[in-house]
Amino acid sequence: MMKPFNWTRLKRVISTFKEAKVLVVGDLILDEFIWGKVSRISPEAPVPVVWVDSENFMPGGASNVANNIRSLGGEVYLAGIVGADTRGEVLRDLLRKKGIHCEGIFVDSDRPTTQKTRVIAHHQQVVRIDREIVRPVSGALLKEILKFIETKIKAVDALLIEDYGKGVIVPSVVQAIVRMAKKYGKIITVDPKETHFSYYRGVTTITPNHHEAGSAAGIQIRDDESLNKVGKKLLQLLNCETVLITLGENGMSLFQKGKPMIKIPTVARDVFDVSGAGDTVISAYTLARARRATPLEAAHISNCAAGIVVGKVGVAVTTSGELTKQVRKETVS
Repeated sequence: MMKPFNWTRLKRVISTFKEAKVLVVGDLILDEFIWGKVSRISPEAPVPVVWVDSENFMPGGASNVANNIRSLGGEVYLAGIVGADTRGEVLRDLLRKKGIHCEGIFVDSDRPTTQKTRVIAHHQQVVRIDREIVRPVSGALLKEILKFIETKIKAVDALLIEDYGKGVIVPSVVQAIVRMAKKYGKIITVDPKETHFSYYRGVTTITPNHHEAGSAAGIQIRDDESLNKVGKKLLQLLNCETVLITLGENGMSLFQKGKPMIKIPTVARDVFDVSGAGDTVISAYTLARARRATPLEAAHISNCAAGIVVGKVGVAVTTSGELTKQVRKETVS
C-alpha cells in the first residue's frame, strides 16, 4: 500500500531540526534509576530483595521534554522551578551538560525539587518512589517565569507546555502564554494533565493519551466511533487547531478542524518501557511543526520517534539520525 508521505520532504524536515528553537515551560522532575538484580524474596515481607548494580539520574517531566528536543538537534530554552536543594543542583547540572539553556529555571525555597526514583531489576520496574510537594507555585515566581518567556518568545519558533500538575502550569500562566504566542505568531503545543484541560483553550495542539482525552471529553473510548467523538469534542471545547491522541499499541489519531479523523498505526516492534513516550511524541511533533511540517507529517514523525524510545529501557530519548532511519523505513518500505 502506498504511504501518503514524501520521504524527501520528511528527511529535509528532520535534517533542519537543528535550526529550530523551542521554549519549554512546565514541571521539572529529577528521575533517579536504581538498577539491580533479584534473586530472592525478603524474609521480612513478601517483597523482592534488589541487589544494586548501578544508579543514575536523568532529566524528567518538562526537563525530559527539553532533553528529547536537544537530543533530536533542536535548541531549547527551559522554564520552571527547582527546590533549593541538592536534587535541584543535580538536575540543572545534567541539563547544562546536555546543552539546554537553563536561565529560565528559578529556585523555590519553599518546596523540594520533585524526584521520582525507579528501582529496576531484570529490565522490569519493581517500585517507584516519589518525593514531592504538589501545590501552586507562588505568584512572584510565576511572574519571573512569564517575564523570562516574554524575553525569549520573539527568538523561538514554538512554545511547549509540559503539565505534570506540580504547580507551574496554572490558568493565568497558560492565558499569558497564549496571548504572547498569538501576538508573535508562535505555535503552542501542550502535553496535558488530565484535570487541567480547561486551562488550555486557544493553544495550537494538544497531545493527550486516550485515557486523558476520554476523561476530558466525558466519553469513554471504546471504538473508532467514540474516539472520533472525543477528538471532535476536544477540538471544539479548546478551540485548538489540532488534537493528537496517542493510543498505546494502537498508534495515534489526528484530529484537525474541518477534516476527518486520521488513524496512524504504531511502528513499535518491541516494547520494553513506555516511560516518557508521551514526552518524545510532543517533542518530535513540536520540532517538526516548527520546521513547517504539516500536522499529519509531524504526527507521522512523532509516531516513529515514539516507536524508537519504547524499545529502550528507562526514560529514553532518540536522535535525529535514528529518527531519520526509522522514518525512511516507515515511509519508503
